[in-house]
Formats: sequence, structure tokens, C-alpha cells
Amino acid sequence: MMNLAPSILAADFCELGKQIDIVEKAGVSCLHVDIMDGVFVPSISFGMPVLKCLKKRSKLFMDVHMMVDRPERYVEELIKLGADGVTIHVEACGCVSDTLAIIQDHGVRAGIALNPETPVREIIPYIDMVDLILVMTVHPGFGGQSYLTGSIDRIKMVRDMINGQKRDIRLEIDGGIYLNNLKMNLEAGADVIVAGSAVFEGDIEKNIKRFMELLI
Repeated sequence: MMNLAPSILAADFCELGKQIDIVEKAGVSCLHVDIMDGVFVPSISFGMPVLKCLKKRSKLFMDVHMMVDRPERYVEELIKLGADGVTIHVEACGCVSDTLAIIQDHGVRAGIALNPETPVREIIPYIDMVDLILVMTVHPGFGGQSYLTGSIDRIKMVRDMINGQKRDIRLEIDGGIYLNNLKMNLEAGADVIVAGSAVFEGDIEKNIKRFMELLI
């Protein structure tokens, strides 16, 4: 099953509540929440108070992507505030296995992410501990970037790794995804699509409908 996960990083924060209502009514089941600390990535986005408010407002699955140095410091609090899934970067954490174990112990979806320059083999030691692998298709830290064309081969490599497992592991992609490049990413093996600008710029409901038509 393929899912669309609109990224609120591209939303109008002055209208965030209203826009999330539109997303939910349009039939989306998952919301992507990028948490950036200004250390692991150059930008600072938002943190725990925003997640807490989102969870009160919406019943959507909260897919929390931690672009944060030493994420082990925050995962338990994020889960307490409503994260339904927590994804950490293999590059950001010196205790990846322990942190994934904490996420799993709390009964939420555990994910591992890797940056475009990180060899895919870096996630092999953790594949038995995750429910989701996130392949960044742009350099993390800023919305609205152009898709990195070399990502297709990396997605295929991760899909082959997943197919060799006996568990259901989702393959999420994040960065520069639009309707005009969606098909090639789906064919490469992606099944959770993070989209920011492509959803929140213009008519949100119409944008989601177009995505959904291709994800069926």
C-alpha cells in the first residue's frame, strides 16, 4: 500500500491548523513532521510544542523525521507528545541501535534515514530493527529543493534490501517529489511519499487528489 505524507515544513504556518484540516478531509492518513535543530542541518524548524498542538488538532499518523544531532535525547518526549513514528538519521547518532530499541519499546514505528552522500550499506546493521527506511532525495535542511537524479539507483538498492527481509518495511522518500517525477520513484520501489511544496502550494485539496490518483 502506498501512502502520501504531506510535509508541514511547506505549509503556511499562519494557516497551519486550517491547512491540516484540509489535508485530513482530503483523505490523507499521514502527516510528515520535520524537526530540525540547526546543528545536524543548517535550519531550525519547530519542535515539541508544535507536535503537541498537531496531535490535539488531528487524528493523522504523525510521521516525525528527526534531523537532529543526538536524537536519543528527545525520542521519548516526542513519543509522549504524539509521535506515531520516529525516524532518526544514521549519520546523527552514535548509538543507533539503542535509540531504535527505545522507539520500538514504546510501540511506535521505528525508522532509519540516510542522506544522499551516505552509502546505502550504512543501514544494513539496523535493518532488523526498523519498520521504515527513509531515503533522502535532496540534501536535508531546506524545503523546495530540486530532486537529486542519482536517488533512483539508491531507492532500488534499498528496495532490494527490503525485499530480502521477511518483514514488512516501508520505503519512504523525501525531497523534490512532484507529480512529474512520482512515477519513476514508485517504479523504483518507494511506497511512502513525502511531499511538501507539491501539496501545500496552490490548491491543497486538488494537489492531494492528483497524488492519490497516481498512488492507487
